[in-house]
Amino acid sequence: MADQKKYADKLKGDRVLVIGGTSGIGYGVTEACIESGCAVIVSGSSQASADRALQKLRDAYPSAKDRISASSCSFGDETTIEQNIASLFREVSASGTVDHIVFTAGDAILPTPLAEFSVDKIKRAGLVRFYAPLLVAKYATPHLTAGPKSSFTLTSGAALYRPHPGWALTGGYLAGLQGVMRSLALEMRPVRVNLIVPGLVDTEMWNMDEETKQMIFEAMRAKTMTGVVGRVEDVAQSYLGVMKDWNCTGSVVDTHSGQLLM
Repeated sequence: MADQKKYADKLKGDRVLVIGGTSGIGYGVTEACIESGCAVIVSGSSQASADRALQKLRDAYPSAKDRISASSCSFGDETTIEQNIASLFREVSASGTVDHIVFTAGDAILPTPLAEFSVDKIKRAGLVRFYAPLLVAKYATPHLTAGPKSSFTLTSGAALYRPHPGWALTGGYLAGLQGVMRSLALEMRPVRVNLIVPGLVDTEMWNMDEETKQMIFEAMRAKTMTGVVGRVEDVAQSYLGVMKDWNCTGSVVDTHSGQLLM
């Protein structure tokens, strides 16, 4: 008699769209979903980045290559962002409904002094991290499998708790996502909506020479409870957790090495 599979295979066969899944935390979530037996659509900001990620994933998981596909969706232009998202869901829904959507897309964070604020800079700071997930929710709703099995998971950052100088724009949007998540949990029910809040994580966003990066990380390690900088493969587990837990909605999950306690 075979062993029961009550927990390990809970996501097996689910269809997952990872927006921002071509790099960083999103790529890790994509890998984790593939290893969990999901069919995964990875979405990047350009077709080139989506194609590169697709090839890399298929090389890493040759037995799962038929379960992995890719699409592009750019959020960088406010005049096209909505039509791009609508187009993404037309493409994705052509093969059926989606069980889970994970949003990890982000852009470069440029500290902006208060004296340099303008309406244009304020809007641009939130286009990818705040406006885009709201519009994704709008267009995703008809294409998500109905019921509490399904989920929409957003991503914020620890700066919502502990802001940095020059981060009023980005930090404001990161904090605002907490309210957005709870409102969407009401709007989209019984589909579940949750928010993951990572702290410092070693990803491609740290685009600098290795020596400088390690100097920064060494200083940051001293400010964590664990003494380590977050790894993508660890943080990705928080996303899997809320996807698997049908009882979890309207919740914030922190994964920041305890840095807020130091």
